[in-house]
Amino acid sequence: MDKLKKDFPEIAGPDLDAFIAAELLFCKGKFPKAARSYEKFTIDFPQSELYQAALDRQFEIATAYLAGQKISFLGIFRIKGYDTGVKIMEKITDRAGELPIGLKAAVAVAESYEKRGKFSDAYQKWSEISSRWPTGRTGRDALLSMARCKHAAYRGPRYDSSDLVSAKSYYGNFRLRYPDTANQEIDTDKKLNQIEEQSAYKQFSIGRYYQKTGNVESANLYYQMVVANWPQTTAAKMAQAAMNEKPDDGKEQRWGTKIIRKLEKWLL
Repeated sequence: MDKLKKDFPEIAGPDLDAFIAAELLFCKGKFPKAARSYEKFTIDFPQSELYQAALDRQFEIATAYLAGQKISFLGIFRIKGYDTGVKIMEKITDRAGELPIGLKAAVAVAESYEKRGKFSDAYQKWSEISSRWPTGRTGRDALLSMARCKHAAYRGPRYDSSDLVSAKSYYGNFRLRYPDTANQEIDTDKKLNQIEEQSAYKQFSIGRYYQKTGNVESANLYYQMVVANWPQTTAAKMAQAAMNEKPDDGKEQRWGTKIIRKLEKWLL
């Protein structure tokens, strides 16, 4: 360390001492202590020429945690450090200002949530990114990611369909704002058609429930809604067939059973 200070007197000082101390911990693989040391450095020396380097090191540590690096819990257990990685990345974004690493850290968190199937959390993070960086490639990718996460968050016809409504809105907005990308790279029309099918089947499944319980009047109301609102969908054809089918003496209706079973995997 003394030789380094002698060779580079222009950077010698308490900030260099603090950075080297953190580097030693990092090189020894002591990530929790290193992360705390780098964080303290960014708080104590925001004007240091080593500030960017400290953020870069924090990003490396957080990336390891988001990839599944384990940490000690209560001094006994070893658990994956996803939450720790998210916290470090969020602090990087907060402190980076206009530095590119701030956006890079935010995207890393959003992508980590998606990979782990935490689509609601991923959507929230992409929404934050969209608000802070609304233009250019980042704004475009964030909008598309919001649509993708909302669509992926839909759990099927037994659950609330608000995520489908949001996904449709975001995909539609994306198609309007970026028509070339939507048509050539994303095939937004295919996504929107799938959402239409899922939305129609959601209402059809409610009608199917009422029909099974003998409430034919309520069932027909839902079937009529499907036919009126989504006339080009498979669910609309099924609903029309259901309204035309006559009761089968208490047995399960013949009209849609086989078709439904074949289509459910795709529609869900």
